[in-house]
Amino acid sequence: MDHMKTKRYSLILMCGAMVASACNDNFFNAQPDNLLNIDNIFSNRAQTEGYWGGLFSGIPDPWDQPYAFYYSAITDELDCSNWMSEMLNGYNSGALSSNNVSSPYAALYNKIRQCAIFLANVDRNTELLNAEGGAERIRQYKAEAKFLRAYYYWVLMKLHGPVPLMPLESATLETNLQIPRSSWDECVNFVMGQMEEAKTDLPEDYYIGGSTNIVESEVGRINQMIIDAVQSEITLFSASPFYNGNADLAHWTNVDGSALMSQNYDANKWTIAANQAKRAITIAESNGKGLYKVAHADPFTAAFLSVRNVFWDGWRREGIWIRPSTNTFQWESHAAPRAVNGTPFNGLAVFQEVVDDFRMSDGRSIKETEGYNENTYATASTAYYVAGTNNMYTNREPRFYAYVTFNGSVIPGAPKAGMTRVEFYATGNSGKNGAPRDWPRTGYTARKNLHPTYSHSPRIIVTRPVMMIRLSELYLNYAEALNEANPGHPDILRYLNLVRDRAGLPALPSGLSQDALREQIYLERRIELCFEGQRYFDVRRWKRVETEGFRQGGTYTGMNMDAGSTLSSPEFHTRTTAIVRREWHDRFYILPWPQQELNRNKQLIQAPGY
Repeated sequence: MDHMKTKRYSLILMCGAMVASACNDNFFNAQPDNLLNIDNIFSNRAQTEGYWGGLFSGIPDPWDQPYAFYYSAITDELDCSNWMSEMLNGYNSGALSSNNVSSPYAALYNKIRQCAIFLANVDRNTELLNAEGGAERIRQYKAEAKFLRAYYYWVLMKLHGPVPLMPLESATLETNLQIPRSSWDECVNFVMGQMEEAKTDLPEDYYIGGSTNIVESEVGRINQMIIDAVQSEITLFSASPFYNGNADLAHWTNVDGSALMSQNYDANKWTIAANQAKRAITIAESNGKGLYKVAHADPFTAAFLSVRNVFWDGWRREGIWIRPSTNTFQWESHAAPRAVNGTPFNGLAVFQEVVDDFRMSDGRSIKETEGYNENTYATASTAYYVAGTNNMYTNREPRFYAYVTFNGSVIPGAPKAGMTRVEFYATGNSGKNGAPRDWPRTGYTARKNLHPTYSHSPRIIVTRPVMMIRLSELYLNYAEALNEANPGHPDILRYLNLVRDRAGLPALPSGLSQDALREQIYLERRIELCFEGQRYFDVRRWKRVETEGFRQGGTYTGMNMDAGSTLSSPEFHTRTTAIVRREWHDRFYILPWPQQELNRNKQLIQAPGY
C-alpha cells in the first residue's frame, strides 16, 4: 500500500519536485546542473530554460506526503501514527536531536546555489537574448531566480531560525564556507531586500494582452502579487512574540558573542506587518482576486459549497500563489474512509480538540450553546449526515461539514455500492475491526480538499492546482497585525468578518477588546487554515504552545474506536484518550541543524536545547 512506502521517505522530501506536471514543454522542467557543464547549459536556450524551470522544483507541495502529514501530524491537528510512527517518533516522543532530525536544508541550499549559478550565467545565452522578447524574458527569469533564492532562505528560516547566508555568487573551491548564522533581523532584511529587487522586473500578473484572463501556461510563475503575499508572511512572523523581543533566547549567540535574536521588542514591526498585508491585499484585489463564493438560495448550502469547492473550483478567483501541479492523491487516499470506492487508507485522524473548536451554525462555541448535547441522536437525515448521528455533530458551522468526516456523515468521494454513510464505530464500514492499520485513532478523518468524485479504485482524481497562499489567509494576516498595531481600527473586524461571512457565520460585533479579538483571530486561523501547514508555525510564533487550546503535547482525545456495534452506540461516542505525546520542551520551537553540518561548519551554532 502507498502508505507503507512512507517509512522509506526522509522528510527531506518535504520540498519535493513540482516539475512532474509542467504547464508547457519548458516551464518547470528541471535540469540537474551536474549532468551538463555550465557552458553547455547557458549556450543553448532549451537547456537554459530547463535549468530555470528546475529552480522552482524546491517549492513544497502542501498536499503531498510526507509534507502535508508532517506539518499537521506533529501538531494538535492530526494523528497518523498507524502508518508513520517511525518517521514522526522523534518529534512526537521528544527524542528529536541533531542526529535524527530530518530537514530539507541540504536540498534548499542546493536550490540557493542553483539560483546563484543561473543569475551569474543566463546573460551569456545569446540564443535566448536574440529571440523575440529575449531581453525582457531574461530580466523576468533573473527576477524569478532572485525571488526563489530568497524564498528558499525563508523556508529554512521558518524551520531553523536564523541561518547562514551564503555569498551571492556561487561558491567555488576557494570560497570560505565557515559561515556563522546571520541574526534573525539580518536574515529578514536580506530576503525582503532580494524580493523587493525582484519585483521591479516582474509584472503584477501574467495576463493575455490587455485582458483580465490569466495565461494558463504561465500559472505558477512569480509575479509582484505573489511576492507581496510572501512578504506578508515574513513580516507577520517577524512581528510575532517568538521573534520580537523574546527574552528566552537572550543566551543564543554566535561564536563571537553576537546576538541571534533581538531582545528589544519593536512594536513598529506590527505596523510594518499590517501595512505589508494591506499592500498584498490591494494588489491582489486590483488584479481581480476575491473570496470564492458559490451562489445558492440556501445561505448555509452556499457557505458549505464555497468553503468546500474553493480548492478545485476557486483557485482562479482566490488563489494568490498557485502551484500548477500537486499530488492530491496522496492526501485524498489517506484521508478518505474505507466506505469510499476502492477502500482508501482511512487514517488522517482529526483530534477531538479540533472538532470541538468548530463553532455552531450561529457562531457560538459548543460551550456557549445550551442545546449542545453528546448523549442524543439525530432523528432526521440532512445533506451532511444521516438519521442516528450523534447530536454533537448537528447544527455545526458549514466548514465543519466540509473539513471533517465523522461517524454518521455522508460519504466523501464515490461511495461503495450500497453504502450511504461513514461508520467509524468498531464494527462499522470504516471502523477498527478487520483493519490492522487503516482506521483513524480518533474516530474522525480529514475531509478538506477531498473531492466528492474521488475514487481510490478505479482511481478517479480531479486534477487541479494547489493554492500555496490564498486571499483568506491574507485577510487574516491583516486582521492579526492590525489588531496589534492599531487596536480598534475598523479594518480588523471588516476583514475578519469577510472570512466569517464566506464561511456562513454571523459578523462579530463592534466593541470587542483587543484581547477578545486576538482570540477570535487565532481561532479563525485554526479553523479556516486547518490541515494546510499553518498550525505548526502559528502556535510557535505566538508562543502559545503550552496554553490550553494550543497545546503541542500531552493527551489528545477522540471517540472510542474499540467500541460500538451500531451508528448510535453510546459506547463509541465516549471521549477517550487517543494519543499521548511528549510534553512540550522549548527546544521544539526550532529544528536543530543535523550534526554532520555542525561538524563541517565550526562557525555554526546549534539551536537552543540540543
